[in-house]
Amino acid sequence: MTKVLRVAILLSYCSILCNYKAIEMPSHQTYGGSWKFLTFIDLVIQAVFFGICVLTDLSSLLTRGSGNQEQERQLKKLISLRDWMLAVLAFPVGVFVVSVFWTIYACDREMIYPKLLDNFIPGWLNHGMHTTVLPFILIEMRTSHHQYPSRSSGLTAICTFSVGYILWLNVGVHQPQEISMWSIGHSEVPRVRVCWVHHVTGMWVYPFLEHIGPGARIIFFGSTTILMNFLYLLGEVLNNYIWDTQRISEESHHHIISTSECLWPNDSPVTVLFKVWKKRKRSLNWNKIQV
Repeated sequence: MTKVLRVAILLSYCSILCNYKAIEMPSHQTYGGSWKFLTFIDLVIQAVFFGICVLTDLSSLLTRGSGNQEQERQLKKLISLRDWMLAVLAFPVGVFVVSVFWTIYACDREMIYPKLLDNFIPGWLNHGMHTTVLPFILIEMRTSHHQYPSRSSGLTAICTFSVGYILWLNVGVHQPQEISMWSIGHSEVPRVRVCWVHHVTGMWVYPFLEHIGPGARIIFFGSTTILMNFLYLLGEVLNNYIWDTQRISEESHHHIISTSECLWPNDSPVTVLFKVWKKRKRSLNWNKIQV
């Protein structure tokens, strides 16, 4: 069932990406194309991640029972890549896009997703890009155990991604013919222009950046990096909680079954559970009497 679900999710992301790229929007024709939008980058990350999941499932089916150690070694590498992708990119970036987009949208949609875009992007596609990402990644986390990397390497990787995206948007130097100079004594140095994409296209990638000052932008980008790190830690805690809880539940179930086989081998599972509950209640009442 999990394998079929992964294929369905992968196909849905491929459909969303194809429909999004087919839209003729002015922003797609400007510098950076779709790659200047974190939403599009996230869609690519999710599609690649679920593609690796499907590839892992296929490889697992092909290597099962083959006894080929080389194939098993390659499968383990593929599983490690899948787990790393979920931990470092798919979960934190996906949750970040959904939470930040809808938070800003709720405050003022013109700041993040102007009404003008409704003429280009249908509602179902908007939710495909900014809503379904969250349930899809939570379903994957709930149905399959993922081994997180060491915390230091994981946080380093997500920081590298965050800072890399910020630099892609926010650091650049004017071309020589456009350089503005600061006079410092008898020397002159080129002024660094904030926002490379803004420098090239003359507009901000996200409308709300136009309405805040340079200091506020620095605070915003610093906060987003911190939030990315927090979401990485949240994913690690959530993954451990889900699978530790399931392990405890399985151990308890195994203990009940073992007890039933010893004490009540001929009883049905429902009867066994009732007797275990009754025995537990009698034990608690006896402890109260002793106190």
